[in-house]
Amino acid sequence: MIIAVTGGTGFIGRHLIARHLARGDEVRYLTRHTPEKAITGACAVIGDLTSSVDELRPFVQGVDVLYHCAAELHDATKMDETNVLGTQNLLTAASGTVKRWVQLSSTGVYGSKPAHDVNEDTALNPMNAYEVSKAAADELVYTAMNEHRLQGVVLRPSNVYGVNMPNQSLFQLINMIKRGLFFFIGARGAMVNYIHVENVVDALVLCGTATLPANVRTYIVSDYCTLEEFVAIIAAALNIPCPQKRLPESLVRLVAHLADHLPRFPLRSSRVDALTYRHRYKTERIETELGYRHTISMLVGMSELVRYGK
Repeated sequence: MIIAVTGGTGFIGRHLIARHLARGDEVRYLTRHTPEKAITGACAVIGDLTSSVDELRPFVQGVDVLYHCAAELHDATKMDETNVLGTQNLLTAASGTVKRWVQLSSTGVYGSKPAHDVNEDTALNPMNAYEVSKAAADELVYTAMNEHRLQGVVLRPSNVYGVNMPNQSLFQLINMIKRGLFFFIGARGAMVNYIHVENVVDALVLCGTATLPANVRTYIVSDYCTLEEFVAIIAAALNIPCPQKRLPESLVRLVAHLADHLPRFPLRSSRVDALTYRHRYKTERIETELGYRHTISMLVGMSELVRYGK
């Protein structure tokens, strides 16, 4: 197969390219500049999602599966241009030449604080600039599918982790537990939603190569457990006693709210939110329709992360 990947030099993209190369596929990836360190076995194609459609045509020509993984994550002033306009440019270039489009989205489009468990039919509620731009990009893909310009599917993973991840929040949590500074907030039963990068790649490859049911549009991929189970996994991997301290949520939220404007203060309202979520992202659809199963459990994945961070 001929595979094309945007965002191929990113965290998920590199794992995805490695998987397809191992399958014996021909892989090309889009990059704005000649890479200082090329991905061995894959072909770098110079191009920019926000430039002309004509510049993107060599990248998509004759492609069996295009994985659109590129996105601006940090600079809100560039998110609309990269995530929305860039997707539109790529869709225009891909029309009539790409056999299947797989859009890497995010469960963030359902909002940062869902009140209930989330599945693919849950109404979107994007809150910040990134979530809004991803929802808009997904809608462009749905429009192209509805107009029969391409066959495609949107995959929405929850928080993706792995030893070489750029986001350091999990390593910070592990360090807090290791130093005896972690405490639970509020009542028991908060949920954590994470998914190992190799599981995401499994889901992406299924979306790209499996026979898709008629009218399929979206899949969620996630793993979850209670916060108590999650912290116990980390403590066991560190070979230390599991934390037991628990503080009232109202008190912690007050402190976090007052500290939101203080630079370098570790406790933020967003962190309190993350430690008190009670929703889960449900994966029954991709499991039932594509036969997806987690190959790396939360226990194995988080234990690996702790060993790496030591």
